[in-house]
Amino acid sequence: MTDAPLKPDKIMQLVSGSWASAILGASAVHGLFNHLEQGATTAEIAKRTGVSVRGAQALLDGLLGLELVTLENGKYQNTPESSAFLVDGKPACFAGLAKWSISYLPRWGDLAEVARTGVPTASDTADVAENPFWESLVTSIAVLSFPVAQAAAERLQLAKAGPVTWLDVGGGSGVYSAVWLGANRQAKAVQLDWANVNRIARGFVAKFGVGDRFKTIDGDFHATDFGNSAYDFAIYSHIAHQESPESNKAVFRKFRKALKPNGTLLISDFVLDDERRGHPFALMFTANMLVHSKEGAAYRQSDYRAWLKETGFASVTFEPTPGAATLIYAR
Repeated sequence: MTDAPLKPDKIMQLVSGSWASAILGASAVHGLFNHLEQGATTAEIAKRTGVSVRGAQALLDGLLGLELVTLENGKYQNTPESSAFLVDGKPACFAGLAKWSISYLPRWGDLAEVARTGVPTASDTADVAENPFWESLVTSIAVLSFPVAQAAAERLQLAKAGPVTWLDVGGGSGVYSAVWLGANRQAKAVQLDWANVNRIARGFVAKFGVGDRFKTIDGDFHATDFGNSAYDFAIYSHIAHQESPESNKAVFRKFRKALKPNGTLLISDFVLDDERRGHPFALMFTANMLVHSKEGAAYRQSDYRAWLKETGFASVTFEPTPGAATLIYAR
């Protein structure tokens, strides 16, 4: 019995990976998925979306190849997956993230050079103050945090916690506060972020009917004081990966001071195990941070344990989520 011959199928799939991202992003930009719920021909899609017939056909062919639409009797239609996750207005819509991704796709062409130097070629990296980068990103990625925020709320029993207060540092869209304030009608939330991001967050959280209990502090969290024994909980969601180890330790010290004695720090991020294994997305995320930040990376569980112990947290617990993120509870 001989071994099956090796095939280059996986390599070809990876080589054309940028095509897939571009096809998905362009289809989201033009709202194709919104018009494919009941099925449509190429000509109908072109007319409804305002794209050329040739362009519509190219996108539809690509979506069919990606198994995001079906084709029957000349009509294309969303798959159940596309219907659930790519139609604008639906709760779990990822179309915004697909649109954001295509706008930053050219940066990945610099990865070979960035890998050589260790320094991103773009000047507007993620850690630049008042960066418009965040304005286009924070609401797009909120969909990723909804189920994680809900899981954390259940684990922390927030619904029964009474009149608690938390500080969300780098809270972005305010999605954690939107979810947590909805779970606990006595709670209050404070978010620390740049002014341009906080403006977006106030509007986002208000849509959930809890904006009256959501306050913001405009500023750079590296330089802003967090207070002293003021909060029952603190949140540091998808921020650690853009910071250096020393920066994270400095922030953790401020969290320890700002939390009440029995308070809990919740960290959500793409975390690798101690041997640098993990979810495929988390493993690729270090390359994403290489392109978009000056010092960031996906860190190991052992890194977080060491940093948190050094900064005064005696108990550290890791909890996987159904997606790529890991929840860390530190007390």
